[in-house]
Amino acid sequence: MAPTITGLSPTQGPAAGGTPLTLTGSGFTGATAVRFGSNQAQFSTLSDTTISCTTPAGSGTTAVTVTSPSGTSNSVTFTYLPAPVINSITPSQGPAAGGNSVTLTGSALSGATVMFGSHSATVTGNTGTQMTVQAPAGPAGAVSLTVTTNGGSSTPVSYFYVALPTVGSVFPALGSTLGGTTVTITGSNLTLASAVRFGSRTASGVTVVSDGQITAPAPFGSGTVTVTVTTPGGTSLPGVGDPFFTYVAQPVVSALSPNQGPAAGGNSITITGSNLTYTDGVTVGGTPTEFVTVSDTNVVAVAPGGTPGTVALTVHTPGGSSSAGYQYTP
Repeated sequence: MAPTITGLSPTQGPAAGGTPLTLTGSGFTGATAVRFGSNQAQFSTLSDTTISCTTPAGSGTTAVTVTSPSGTSNSVTFTYLPAPVINSITPSQGPAAGGNSVTLTGSALSGATVMFGSHSATVTGNTGTQMTVQAPAGPAGAVSLTVTTNGGSSTPVSYFYVALPTVGSVFPALGSTLGGTTVTITGSNLTLASAVRFGSRTASGVTVVSDGQITAPAPFGSGTVTVTVTTPGGTSLPGVGDPFFTYVAQPVVSALSPNQGPAAGGNSITITGSNLTYTDGVTVGGTPTEFVTVSDTNVVAVAPGGTPGTVALTVHTPGGSSSAGYQYTP
């Protein structure tokens, strides 16, 4: 009597073959072939009711039969599953801390699990041709991203973990409330900078000098703010290093006492005004002179020598400049 197949387990496997499979039934003693369609499988007859075999390569749904000297059995169905394919990943890089959403497009993705190197991702959506996953944490650098289903594993594609940027210092740390001060930012992992923020305001015209240095013109603002850098690795953390920038209002010179002096110079001039705390220079008739900042409203300067006539006494701070007339007398 010809053999009879009553069951097989599992009933599906990858198109590449290699799936261990068990056939149950009767009349298996002396079996000479196990076929998946026209392809022969390697097999071992364990008893008259059990055969173990390894699936050959194949595709689609195929008929499985057992042949013995008594004839060929009935057929049962085995389904070959195509291996998943990844065509693209977006984005192809993200923070080492993970947690970002990554979209995979391809084929045969139904029921897939996703690995970023040795770490599994959380699947948040799957249409069979597109998956969204939450990237796990991983070490900085490239890892192999693979998708696995009952049909096998995809060819690996590269995903890059980017280290979190840090800001160690900013220079100068003072600038005008009107913005425009070119600030050099030093730190680490800055190469892929996509945004530099002074508090809540974003700078434009960012220039990457190296992985440890970038420059950016400060936008307008006020007070003391934290400077942060954003890359695919995330946003730098406040409080690490000295990432602070202070906005300085434009100085105002409202009075000079005295407002005149000898052409030989040497006399003291009291400058009264506002926003004078950060005074970094005083010139009289274009000549730099010594000065002492007394308070936010007072600076005392020493008049240099000059030519009789009226000249501009100018106070400069990181916030800008302000001038008043000073007269040299013969």
